Amino acid sequence: MHHHGYAWVGEKKTFDRESIRRPPGQAPAATSEQEVHDRYREAVAAFPTADLPPIQTAHWLMKPPSLIRGTWEEPKEAGEWLGFQLAEFAPRFASKQDREVTRLALLVQSAVERVTWGGDVSLGHYLKGAVFHSVALVACSPNRAAHDLPCPARQSGA
Repeated sequence: MHHHGYAWVGEKKTFDRESIRRPPGQAPAATSEQEVHDRYREAVAAFPTADLPPIQTAHWLMKPPSLIRGTWEEPKEAGEWLGFQLAEFAPRFASKQDREVTRLALLVQSAVERVTWGGDVSLGHYLKGAVFHSVALVACSPNRAAHDLPCPARQSGA
């Protein structure tokens, strides 16, 4: 088993567009409201390639391999990457509490423990202004929450 790292920074209003953060699912019935059809069409078009974090962490594995920021076999190495991501953005975190070094160290320690047993990690922080930062470590081959999802890196031959 290995873990892939994903990161995203963008406008909070973009992050809030849930229809493109979910896989399309089953097509709506012909009698469904137009809004439902519009959301479905948007999800079909945008979800597969959008770099937005999916609602379910495991669904990162449905995204293109180009969105993978790193791959690690060792939990400690995945945790180091996560720590670097948090440290890079911590000065911009909107909450003073979220910027505390001890809190960040505990987040990384907890993430390493979770990755060790094959779990996923997904963290998000509001940055100053209307910006959101998301970072995730996703178990691959297999993923506990979505056993049927293939490794995106192996699909591309990477």
